[in-house]
Amino acid sequence: MRYNLGIDAGSTTVKLLVLEGRKTIYSSYLRHNADVARCLSGELQKLAEIFPEASFGVCLTGSAGMGVAERCGFKFVQELVAESLAVKALGFENATLIDIGGEDAKMIFFSSGRAPDIRMNGVCAGGTGAFLDQMASLLGMDAGKMGELALQGRRIYPVASRCGVFAKTDIQNLVSRRLPLEDISASVFHAVALQCAGSLAKATDLVAPVLCVGGPLTFLGALRKAFSGVLKISEGEMLLPENSETFAAMGAACAAEREDCLSAGDILERVGKSNFKNSKKSLEPLFKNPQEFENWKGGLSVKKIPSREIKDGEHLQVFVGIDSGSTTTKLAVMDGDSNLVFSRYGSNSGVPLEMAGKFLGEFFALARSKGASVEILSSASTGYGEDLIRAAFNLDCGIVETMAHLQAAMWIDEGVSFVLDIGGQDMKSIFVENKAVKNVELNESCSSGCGSFLQSFASMMNLDLNEFARLACLSQNPCDLGTRCTVFMNSKVKEALKEQSDAGDIAAGLAISVVKNCLFKVLKISNMERLGERIVVQGGTFKNLAVLRALEILSGKKISTCDRPELMGAMGAALYARSIFKKGGKSSICPNLDFSKISRQNLACNGCANRCRIIRFAFENGNSSYAGNKCERFFHSNAGAKARGEDGVLLRYEMLFENRGDSEHLEKIGIPRALNIYENYPFWAELFRGCGFGLVLSGESTASLATKGVSFLMSDNLCFPAKLAHGHILDLAEKGCKRIFFPMVAKEAKEGKGSSNTFNCPVVAGYPNVIENSMELQTRFGVKFDYPVISFESRKNLEKSCWNYFKTLGVGKSRFKKSL
Repeated sequence: MRYNLGIDAGSTTVKLLVLEGRKTIYSSYLRHNADVARCLSGELQKLAEIFPEASFGVCLTGSAGMGVAERCGFKFVQELVAESLAVKALGFENATLIDIGGEDAKMIFFSSGRAPDIRMNGVCAGGTGAFLDQMASLLGMDAGKMGELALQGRRIYPVASRCGVFAKTDIQNLVSRRLPLEDISASVFHAVALQCAGSLAKATDLVAPVLCVGGPLTFLGALRKAFSGVLKISEGEMLLPENSETFAAMGAACAAEREDCLSAGDILERVGKSNFKNSKKSLEPLFKNPQEFENWKGGLSVKKIPSREIKDGEHLQVFVGIDSGSTTTKLAVMDGDSNLVFSRYGSNSGVPLEMAGKFLGEFFALARSKGASVEILSSASTGYGEDLIRAAFNLDCGIVETMAHLQAAMWIDEGVSFVLDIGGQDMKSIFVENKAVKNVELNESCSSGCGSFLQSFASMMNLDLNEFARLACLSQNPCDLGTRCTVFMNSKVKEALKEQSDAGDIAAGLAISVVKNCLFKVLKISNMERLGERIVVQGGTFKNLAVLRALEILSGKKISTCDRPELMGAMGAALYARSIFKKGGKSSICPNLDFSKISRQNLACNGCANRCRIIRFAFENGNSSYAGNKCERFFHSNAGAKARGEDGVLLRYEMLFENRGDSEHLEKIGIPRALNIYENYPFWAELFRGCGFGLVLSGESTASLATKGVSFLMSDNLCFPAKLAHGHILDLAEKGCKRIFFPMVAKEAKEGKGSSNTFNCPVVAGYPNVIENSMELQTRFGVKFDYPVISFESRKNLEKSCWNYFKTLGVGKSRFKKSL
């Protein structure tokens, strides 16, 4: 019997589908955990057992499918083409297809009589299944559970979806505010839908029905609901077609109709005999052989942290340091001789307060079991949750992360010249000279050199971090993955998977990329002598020996660390607590926090257009802490409020967009509060009013206004102010404006005699043209959009360019000159 077999080897899963004519008689869907060859062989073995006498035409698709097809001599079709074939096979002529995969997102517009309009995400993996997996992991659950909670969500909060780094920061903030997990989950799905709409729709109207395919859209009803809301399409028009989770495999099976017949055994044999090793040039290995690795471990410069057990019946006087990080919580308890008597390290699981309370409770429970009495002399907090932890437990002080890590580093090596701490989502480097801080460098928006970066990829390959590090150290062909961010790195890893690199080679490549990112991208070091000769590394990332070895090789320096690098922030806080302790004093710490008595009050900040939703936490010790504020202008957790000065930014804004109120009888011109209008609005206001026109301004920039125009964006890589412009234009259209003015200003006025040129940024100068071509305002909304080219470089050029426009409005020359 002849059948057609479609195989979709994607970035995270392998899908098989068998067609008999147009009828599906078999399908499978399985995660490959970065081992495509073994997973595919296993599925083909099952196929051979189910269809022992059958023959198959074979075709492959998917991001990892090309490499398999090339090596095994099978036909390959690009996945978008495969999905188009599947839509045709189901008989849809006018429809829109949305496919969310493991690390890609696709949208195809079908219209009868026209070729399919195909869209696919480029270098950004935001808004994909892998993104959802990362966010679910951050919340301590799987994507399925997150989807169930999201269906019960009532409120949507802003969550960045362009990159997992920004999203993690947003979600950590929401979790620390103790917001309902249902709302946080719903916000994640909304962010994914928003990202896809912005990056794929690109001002194209969606045609119903909307076919939802791919694993995430098939298995997660919350994601379909989010798309329905963002795209303004009823849930009834969002369809799950037949084989939605294996849709591309179905298209590949359709493409296999004319291929030569092979038995399942023959197909399995080809896959088994093919050389799946990476043919591309690899990096130098971290170690030449296992023996060199063992010898290196024996010669490591690792300081053992002085520690001791709690003695039976002793009176224990201690200093407590708590490091509440972005992903983990650390506790260090030191005695007066700087011996570590108790420590804990663990994931905060989105509940940093509870985790810190649990660790403190374990310390007191251990002391009680030994019959020891405890006297806490001083206490300090540091890290992401410094203010929250300090207020909740009434700690004596807080210390900035960088200074806490410096304290710990100088305790390890008093003459340290450079300190590097790599945490879950942040990276801190401190240049030290004569025991004083010379310079500090932090990663601002990229976590590709951080622990969560490695954790994400280790999870993707189904490895724990210890095994990940061991395989990396033993790899002989590390993949060259570059120094790019997590999103771009996904593409590199997919490419390595396509070449069938093994887990060790990818792990080694990632460890090397972490260090390259740190040295060359964040620190921008070209001369390693800047680091000095006494380098101390800290943070849980350096428990990964592959990262430590990569730093040694790339820096050419001997590296010092300790046996507990993950505790350095907490130990630095404890050391700082000891340094400020005054003899005879006693800590004010309240370690027994009753979480049921923490009151929570929702507040609204009206200080600016952001309208931040503030949450005030009040603790039984009388302290308060605020969360949700983007600034500390009105709400802050510091003990003493500072006197406020004049707000120059607000004053300028009010003067710039002064509302004078125009007569109802005047013809109204809409002007968006976007891009160069912030510089030139007073000029345009006077000129238009002098020529007899009234003005309508778009509203202030808000999150909802930004969301409004997202489906008209033509590029993911635009600056945010340009993206906002679409929302402002739509706002004016909704206000009933029939004419909108948004000039293309190539040159501004010279700010001084020494100015060499006055060119605007190309985006600022040319974006009105993008607005016209992407939004088609006349066709869609009946709005005339004027975007004349204007130059402020000289009075002569300004008058000429303005007159060329105003005469088209019927303004007389004399009135124009008088107004100008």
